[in-house]
Amino acid sequence: MEASYEELLQEIFTRFPSVQGSGFTPGAYKPGLEHMQAFDQALGCPSEAIRTIHVAGTNGKGSVANMLASALTTCGYKVGLFTSPHLEDFRERARIGGKMIPKEYVYSFLTQWLPWIKEHDLSFFEITTGLAFKWFADEKVDVAVIEVGLGGRLDSTNILRKPELCIVTSIGLDHMALLGDTLPKIAAEKAGIFKPGVPAIVGVMEPETAPVFEEKAYMFCPLHYASEETPSLWRRSPEILKEMDLRADIQAVNLRTVLLAVDFLKERFPNLQNADVVADGLIHTAKYMDFHGRWERLSAQPYVVADIGHNAHALQHNFAQLERRVQSGQFASLIIVYGIMADKDLDAILPLMPLDATYIFAAPESARALPASELLRRFNDYRRKNNLPCRSFFSGSVRQAVQMATQLSAQLSEQLSRSASAPDQAPPLIYIGGSAFVVAEALPLFQ
Repeated sequence: MEASYEELLQEIFTRFPSVQGSGFTPGAYKPGLEHMQAFDQALGCPSEAIRTIHVAGTNGKGSVANMLASALTTCGYKVGLFTSPHLEDFRERARIGGKMIPKEYVYSFLTQWLPWIKEHDLSFFEITTGLAFKWFADEKVDVAVIEVGLGGRLDSTNILRKPELCIVTSIGLDHMALLGDTLPKIAAEKAGIFKPGVPAIVGVMEPETAPVFEEKAYMFCPLHYASEETPSLWRRSPEILKEMDLRADIQAVNLRTVLLAVDFLKERFPNLQNADVVADGLIHTAKYMDFHGRWERLSAQPYVVADIGHNAHALQHNFAQLERRVQSGQFASLIIVYGIMADKDLDAILPLMPLDATYIFAAPESARALPASELLRRFNDYRRKNNLPCRSFFSGSVRQAVQMATQLSAQLSEQLSRSASAPDQAPPLIYIGGSAFVVAEALPLFQ
């Protein structure tokens, strides 16, 4: 069956290009709910057979979705989780209890439904959404945490009529050609997941976007800002954050959102009242959910972390955290392996990039990637124009860039060991990021 599965999956990838691989081309990106509603109805309306929690946002939605799924799973519930994109395996997108959807189920589903899919010309994301919903319904999950793919209002997942809870994690300038060129316009798209009578949580109250959320929720649904309320378990946040395997500093914001969500879900899922079990699930989110690429430590020697943050809104936090770690003396120096998709706003990202770092630029194997030589040129032009340091190189591949970074780290460590009086001199830090594609190609190199 393995060969048949791989052949069928390749046909899907080829015939139905994904946004992840092809960008927002007409064949890959098809906004609107009509095709998804028809597919859901043909499948027997699995979206109505499962209880759901709907999560949108510019950044943080993957972390929040996984944290909620981990807490619910640890409390004894059978929990489905639908996320995107995948890093290494297509089946990462649909999981129950942290375990990926079986190949046998994928093969059977695609074999049965491919004629219908072809006839109705579905998008890749519509196919995967239907696959996940049907699997969750067949497995009779207690609840499914559903992450929005893009935006919210016109996203395929927005066929959900009555989720238990709607969450918007954050609002930032990303995908502006599709969602709007201002924060209020983007907020309006995210708020499109709000449903009548369903509590809505927004992670952070921002003056620029709050009026949009409040207008959408007015006389429509209860609206709460996690940043303005104190969840019942927030008193344990220092302990959870200290031990949590999602190590980015921004997870403090995501944790507050999740803890407020837990308060709202306790009535329907009473096992969440066990604070110790909830805390355990949150602390071990990456482990229990097999969740990768969020400030993930890939190696201790050399010290390597990877994060899929890819827009200015996310990278301002990541780069600031890197600088704090070096300035505090935790690390002696900083090496950044970086790649970016050509459709991202590099001009907004360049001013955020740490000054005191060595950069190795690489292009992942994606038609959407900005060539490493072009990235190097634009970086150097910006730095020279502003009289800033330019310790930068480019590499032919992510693999080569990682090898260059580890070799440079070894050289710096040797130099430090010769010159330092203390034997416990802090090591260099290697950061790999800029794109999920870069991280996806780096992960296997450390496994």
